[in-house]
Amino acid sequence: MINAEIERNGNENTAGVMRRFSRKVQSSGVLKRVRGLRYFKRQKSDARKKRDALVRIERTEKYNELLKLGRVVETKKRR
Repeated sequence: MINAEIERNGNENTAGVMRRFSRKVQSSGVLKRVRGLRYFKRQKSDARKKRDALVRIERTEKYNELLKLGRVVETKKRR
């Protein structure tokens, strides 16, 4: 873990301290790493992938059957 740490120098005002701190944080790469992890998603397990695939196949087969029977009207695909 990288910590950006600074100390106030003598008669330095608050704006100067904040400016120095933000510059130190940017140069340390903390923000880049945190923003990169922001939308991180775990990889699905093999069992979950298989279950999702089976559900998708079952749903597609049911739709195709209803389509053949004329109970569902096929719609145009949007682009």
